[in-house]
Amino acid sequence: MHLWPAFLRLDGMDGSMKAGVMRMRFAPYVEFAKKAFAREATYRMEVATEVGSLVLRVYLLRSLWTALYAQNAAPMNLPLHSMITYATVALLMSLILEVDGTRLIREKLREGSIATDLMKPISVPFYFFSDGIGQTGLHAVLVIPSLLFSLLLVHIDVPSPAVLGAFALSFALGYCVNFFINFLMNSIAFWTLETFAIQLIVRWVSDLLSGQIIPLMFFPGVLGRLVVALPFAAVYSTPLLIYVGVIPPSGWASAFAVQIAWLVSFAALSSLVWRAGARRVVIQGG
Repeated sequence: MHLWPAFLRLDGMDGSMKAGVMRMRFAPYVEFAKKAFAREATYRMEVATEVGSLVLRVYLLRSLWTALYAQNAAPMNLPLHSMITYATVALLMSLILEVDGTRLIREKLREGSIATDLMKPISVPFYFFSDGIGQTGLHAVLVIPSLLFSLLLVHIDVPSPAVLGAFALSFALGYCVNFFINFLMNSIAFWTLETFAIQLIVRWVSDLLSGQIIPLMFFPGVLGRLVVALPFAAVYSTPLLIYVGVIPPSGWASAFAVQIAWLVSFAALSSLVWRAGARRVVIQGG
């Protein structure tokens, strides 16, 4: 019932033996990810629609921000071209971050198959993570055609390799924070069986307060400090502000530290809720 797989003890093994054991332990989860990728790829029309929808949103946001900047003074550290870059990269990130692999939790709870999964010699939470990675893999591929079509409509600033590396690390941390937020929301289904309403509220709040739609630096005064302190900022705002240069290299370490703190906090909370929910299933006999 642990959140992550309990790996075999590797004491006393040489390097090749350890590598072999690790491959054996991870092999099932790699297959889970591959199957999820193949499953998502079967819906070709949905894939094409998603790319078309994103390109349309890029055009609409470019028009919106161009009109707003024409009527208002631009922030000193976020001129129009940076704002358009910010909005476009945020939409490309959403292709990956809006994938919720943990929705399988509530589906399996409604079906009753979660009890069978808990008896299998695998880490069920890590199975959900692997399934989400597989789905994410397909959506990551969609970033390429989406970006190419978007470049026909907008110009996107490309930062230095160092900034791109920091952005990639921050994005990976934000992805993990987002995973555990979704995991926690879906784990509530152990008690409620349905979490759609809760997740819908959290999604609305997250879309507004994560920096996906509006940069958090646009929020004034106390409200601005409050939204930056919320965990949603670690998902979108931090990597995006690194990308457009609002967070300089001197601020990267503290930005990563905040993301890691939220990641550890939500991972620990998710572990507690999962164990409590799994014990509830076992005690009640599935």
